[in-house]
Amino acid sequence: MIRIVIADDQHLIRAGFRALLSSEPDFEVVGEAATGREAVAQVRATRPDVVLMDIRMPDGDGLEATETIVADPSLAATRIVIVTTFELDEYVGRAIRAGASGFLVKDTEPVDLLRAVRVVAAGDALLSPGVTRRLLERFSLEVAGAPDASALAPLTPREREVLALVGAGLTNDEIGARLHLSPLTAKTHVSRIMTKLAARDRVQLVIVAYETGLAAPGRPA
Repeated sequence: MIRIVIADDQHLIRAGFRALLSSEPDFEVVGEAATGREAVAQVRATRPDVVLMDIRMPDGDGLEATETIVADPSLAATRIVIVTTFELDEYVGRAIRAGASGFLVKDTEPVDLLRAVRVVAAGDALLSPGVTRRLLERFSLEVAGAPDASALAPLTPREREVLALVGAGLTNDEIGARLHLSPLTAKTHVSRIMTKLAARDRVQLVIVAYETGLAAPGRPA
């Protein structure tokens, strides 16, 4: 069972999400919040698997709430999906830096929202297709100049290859096919890389790939 907290300052939005999520046999909505402070309190009280987090809320917005939750070691198992009407680069960048595992806009199709919850709960990460390219371009500008590859020191040459492909947006299946590995072996490599780099999820691996020069916009995978 995937346990979910919904954080949004609009009651109708929360009610709509609850109705949609509760229709799935493997989902359970365990809490709701209308402010950032309430969101943090609900997460600490219920320890959900996934939080659907709005950005613009009173009393501490969703980004502040995300930063607080991610910084709490006791909440390390909770994953956050930012769901907002504001598809703005600065929000996306800060949300990902804060530790969000996904970013969706509110006009996302219901089936895609349900898939997002399952993907994030399984330990993966995702972004709206319309957000991904601009996000990566933004990170490339932020790390413009000489990349610092020192963070790659713990990785084997094969793990660096895998990280570069993660940075290019490839799935485990695609990485396996590219490197002539089974999907399970590719997944194992990704898991080991996350452990070595103390990365929360694949989104943080993408950031590392860009910061260290393993990935760049327009570079072939």
